[in-house]
Amino acid sequence: MLESIRTEYSRYRRMVELALDQVADADLDRRVPGDDVGNTIAVTVGHLTGNLKSRFTDFLTTDGEKPWRQRDREFESPGLDRDELLQQWAEAWSTVEAALDEVAAAGPNAFARVVTIRQVELTVADALLRSVAHVAYHTGQIVMMARAFAGERWRTLSIPKGGSAAYAANPDKEKGPDAGRRQPPRTPR
Repeated sequence: MLESIRTEYSRYRRMVELALDQVADADLDRRVPGDDVGNTIAVTVGHLTGNLKSRFTDFLTTDGEKPWRQRDREFESPGLDRDELLQQWAEAWSTVEAALDEVAAAGPNAFARVVTIRQVELTVADALLRSVAHVAYHTGQIVMMARAFAGERWRTLSIPKGGSAAYAANPDKEKGPDAGRRQPPRTPR
């Protein structure tokens, strides 16, 4: 199950990065037209970054809502340029990867262990599934904003319109972020 979770995190991380590649720097701090109170791409990325760093720092041993996190400030413009935003994004994912390595090292019963988030007890499995869903939710928001800003320049991140039959013949996007490389078949556990 841990490898499936890693794959999903990688898929969403890559979607965000591909979406960010398609927007101008000015679009990072822009709201969707007609939505004067909605979040920007930069705010949403900053929120995910703060969430992931908080949840996954000392994941197995401390509450996932760290006292140093300033969640409300995550919904203000971070005032970062693209490189700074992407640096923080990469740092957050390094924190996630280190935590997942700790879960792997904890052995076969790691998913049944209890962790806390905001003083609520969850199994490791539940906490990870909750986090994947949170990342997926905000990834969708980021992709929709980027698509709106890119307009005609947008390159789809999934199956292109009218391309279902061709995709069904070669479903490379279902193989995760390293679709071009041959990977050994998974063995059931």
